[in-house]
Amino acid sequence: MSERKQLQPIEPTPLQAPVPQNVQGWERVGSLAGGVVMVGKGLRRGGLFGLIQVAIGGVALARGITGHSSAKSLLEKGRQDMHRVRTKIERAGDELRNLKASAEAAEHSAKTVSVDPAKAPKSQG
Repeated sequence: MSERKQLQPIEPTPLQAPVPQNVQGWERVGSLAGGVVMVGKGLRRGGLFGLIQVAIGGVALARGITGHSSAKSLLEKGRQDMHRVRTKIERAGDELRNLKASAEAAEHSAKTVSVDPAKAPKSQG
């Protein structure tokens, strides 16, 4: 009579790469709880401010459910960029210290080898 088709799971395409979770543990639980509270308060309050509360609560709920926060990703990326810049600055400082030390050593060796003009024979010109 009726044929039943088996449902095949849809595999994600390369464009739909899974988003890594960056919210775990108590932070995720707090987002879920805070989101539920905010949505509830916003619905009871009504009006424009209630709508804003519902929207913020919805964002917190989505953060807790998915385990991903775009804002946290941006902060982590900024922190990584700052660390990279700091490493480059420290490396440049080390290179400058090495350059200064070699310049001082060259200056010292030049002073010990220098010729005193009072004691040197005059050049014929």
